[in-house]
Amino acid sequence: MIRFLLRFTGFWLLAGGFVALIVDGTRSIAASGLVLTSAGDAWFALAPGSLERAETSAKAGMPAVWNAVLLPLLSMPAFALLLLIGLILMGLGRVRERSRFEIG
Repeated sequence: MIRFLLRFTGFWLLAGGFVALIVDGTRSIAASGLVLTSAGDAWFALAPGSLERAETSAKAGMPAVWNAVLLPLLSMPAFALLLLIGLILMGLGRVRERSRFEIG
């Protein structure tokens, strides 16, 4: 059941990453230059209140984690972050093939 949830969530994150890539590509063509939406900008556009709450709670609890880990992740292009997390979840939820030499 957990593998299914990991694959299901990973699939939707991959789909979201491809949608973000298409949106950035369309904006880049319209602007005649490379336009990339950062993950932080996308999060702020979707739910600004939750981003602010996450920032204040992370800075209050562990400011080093916010500065060293979360800020670089939020500055990544949104499509790259979604694709990366989606691939990781798909890999964690993959069904292993049984070896024909395995006993049991």
